[in-house]
Amino acid sequence: MSKENPSQLEKMLLEGVENNTPESIKQDKIFDYNDKNKFTFTLTKEIVEKLELKKWFEGYKKEAMVSTAGIRGPQNILYPHDTRFPINTIGITLATLAKALVLKEKYPKDELIKLVGCEVRYNSKTYLDIIARIQSALGIRTLTPVERQTIPIWLASFLAFKLDLVGAEYITSSHGISVKNATKDLNNQGSQFLPDESIEFVNKIEEILNTVEKEGEYKIEFQASQNDLIDEKTMQKLNNGIDLYVEYLKNGVANQKNVELIKNFDKKIVIDAVGGAAYNTLSKILNKLGIESKFDWLNTQEDPFFHSIGKDIKDSKFYDWSLDITVVAKNKEGKEYFPVIETLKYDEKLKKYPIGTVCLVTDPDHDRLSVVQVEDIKKEKQVNETGVDTVKLDDERILCVFSANQAFLMIMDFWAHLLKENATFDKHKRFIIKTTASSKTWDEWAKNNGIEVINTPVGFKEIASATKKIEYQIEQGVKDIKITDIFGKTISLGDSPRMIFGGEESGGMIIGSEELIKSLGGRCALAMREKSATEAIIVTSALVASLNVSLWEHLNSVYAKNSIIAKFDVREDIAYYNESEPNIEKLKEAKLKGEGLRTKNDIFYLALAIAKYENKITLENIKEILSSTFSNLDFSKLLDVKFVGDGTYLDFSDKFVEIRPSGTDAKTKAYAGGAIRAELSDFAKILGNYSGDLNATYKKYLSEEYVNSAKDKSLEVYEVFAKTDEDKREFKIPNYKNTFLK
Repeated sequence: MSKENPSQLEKMLLEGVENNTPESIKQDKIFDYNDKNKFTFTLTKEIVEKLELKKWFEGYKKEAMVSTAGIRGPQNILYPHDTRFPINTIGITLATLAKALVLKEKYPKDELIKLVGCEVRYNSKTYLDIIARIQSALGIRTLTPVERQTIPIWLASFLAFKLDLVGAEYITSSHGISVKNATKDLNNQGSQFLPDESIEFVNKIEEILNTVEKEGEYKIEFQASQNDLIDEKTMQKLNNGIDLYVEYLKNGVANQKNVELIKNFDKKIVIDAVGGAAYNTLSKILNKLGIESKFDWLNTQEDPFFHSIGKDIKDSKFYDWSLDITVVAKNKEGKEYFPVIETLKYDEKLKKYPIGTVCLVTDPDHDRLSVVQVEDIKKEKQVNETGVDTVKLDDERILCVFSANQAFLMIMDFWAHLLKENATFDKHKRFIIKTTASSKTWDEWAKNNGIEVINTPVGFKEIASATKKIEYQIEQGVKDIKITDIFGKTISLGDSPRMIFGGEESGGMIIGSEELIKSLGGRCALAMREKSATEAIIVTSALVASLNVSLWEHLNSVYAKNSIIAKFDVREDIAYYNESEPNIEKLKEAKLKGEGLRTKNDIFYLALAIAKYENKITLENIKEILSSTFSNLDFSKLLDVKFVGDGTYLDFSDKFVEIRPSGTDAKTKAYAGGAIRAELSDFAKILGNYSGDLNATYKKYLSEEYVNSAKDKSLEVYEVFAKTDEDKREFKIPNYKNTFLK
């Protein structure tokens, strides 16, 4: 629920929800999720039919099969039992029950311990309570943060691995709009579920609904909100996991060298904890490292409306741009601007800080990082020539807005430099793991430094999956470890490789560990399984403290030192509907229509990639098709067209373009990277916004029947990729008697 004194923008949102919720839904909770006592909820055939739960389930199942970051969706922020929305108390109940039953069947004789955590979004604490109570009713011990405080997603992931838990659940929708929420399912490694893991519990939900259909009802037990199996004491003993995480950081990015750099820095670094949840954990970590005084904070109060950041009025209606500060829009004059950055109000909030001040911006679940820096307006032209975007703060100052592609390039370069300085770089074969949509500069930099590159589909769970495939071979004692990436390239890593960096262009990253990370039960990892803005903030702060020039100048030097050519990146986000529409029926209709447009665009490119993969058409055929469809674009330098797990990658000799349908919404994302920014922008805009219509040249080579089969074929190709070099380690639940969990 919202705070007592909402802003005018939040009032618009709340009034829209109130006015568009029927009285019948307001009055009928189905079960009282606010009742803290033990009770039994009987799901009857009548309830299933009344709430159209089978229809809800079909949407949920579809989302589970394609989602890149949890099963997301809008919710009724005032009446969370409203099953017209994808995320609701009944859905959370069924999903939790199903996941718990899968675990009980898989480990019938073992003690099961899971963790559940959340950030600040509307109804998150309600969902957390439901999850903990259902799990405990089935005998699963559930760790919750002390007083059910917010924690970051990476801490839940870290603890799942470190404590050898059977898994964890985290309630978030990352940097998405305020009305969205989701559950991110984490397995025993702390990794987000891959599709084959999701299908297990999705099938169990279907079994439950079929039981109701056959027998007329299904009883679901809720334990009391406070009971012995909902365990805050263990988390209290662990200081909510902070002590273990600080120990981990000291062996990595918070090493003595970096901590000393930050301690000796003579300026303040600003952290913007958008949503407020990051402050609760990060401030304590910085304090334990002895560097908290080097930082100033913005937005430390927890707020599900995110302090009005990303919020706007558009066409006299409430509108939410999300919390992605890289989102670009056009104003009434047709000029591009950053709508989310405008709502951060840095013209006021950073006014007192000198030129050169760096601000590190994180999101509510504290896994993403954005980097901005105050600069003299006289340098604007030079900054832009580097490829760094700028926003005017006042007549004397600008804000340099670094993309994650740019910021992370500087970070991996800095980290490699530290390893070389310590004479440890050459002790292991080095590699980075990146998503295909991330910058070509990373590939160029890695090649110049003798570092291997492993490309994965978009989504941090794919980076984690690649890491685990390598770890499996290390544990097997393989002398020449090999891994096949999503491009079909086989990469040789020797017998004891180490990861320099794992990350994606959307702002998530992790640094690999020099010494294998060990769980309490002795499991080993090369890197953690979730992106962490805490790691990113510490290593970025050390980088900033090490420089005597602005970040854009340092970026230029990294480009020059590594002979980087493809230094520009663009991303075009095409949204096919207004996510902020308060009327759920209109929202569903618009989303369904938008999904059709998204899919049509996707299939146009996907079918070409699959047809080439199956040798149905040649590269020259594809060039002919694309040239006839897009006569204003030059495809003469096209080298290949590949399906890359969740999108289509067009590889040119001087650039790349990737067209990818969102895994969570009716959106298309078009990425491009290369040497000429204007050209990249043209390709991303034109290809990303294309209708997907097939012209005569296209139909000359591929039938509509073949085109329509491309999606199913692509899922088979992805399945082969996912199973190649598969991590076959089996998780055995340890005896917890001599651990923190005794």
